Amino acid sequence: MPSHTPPLRPTADERCPCRSGNTFGDCCGPLLARIAVAPTAVQLMRSRYTAFAVGDVDYLRATWHPDTRPRDLDLDDETRWITLEIVATERGGPFDRDGEVEFRASYRSPDERGVLHERSRFIREGGSWFYVDGDA
Repeated sequence: MPSHTPPLRPTADERCPCRSGNTFGDCCGPLLARIAVAPTAVQLMRSRYTAFAVGDVDYLRATWHPDTRPRDLDLDDETRWITLEIVATERGGPFDRDGEVEFRASYRSPDERGVLHERSRFIREGGSWFYVDGDA
């Protein structure tokens, strides 16, 4: 059976996987590199999508609130995240304490193509946003 690996992390000049229209270096790259923090819940959502797309489990764990973070987090190397669409946001700004982001993320795996539609909840503590949970 062939070995599958997640896609490589984009270079700073390549388009960001979150499809914001910005380069990786001007969008999610600094967040995944831990040299910046997301100023809003929607930017954390975008960076977490990018982390799923490039297989960055450490970033996903670091941005998941400790009260709801799973003990183990294994990503399927065969799943490819294709597009992210932000549907709606509620609160989640730089001065809010919590927020919600509704999104659609399309993916494909060897067995299927699909869309994850979720309304995610976020909380800001100590100046950093964290994913809490979501309803798919």
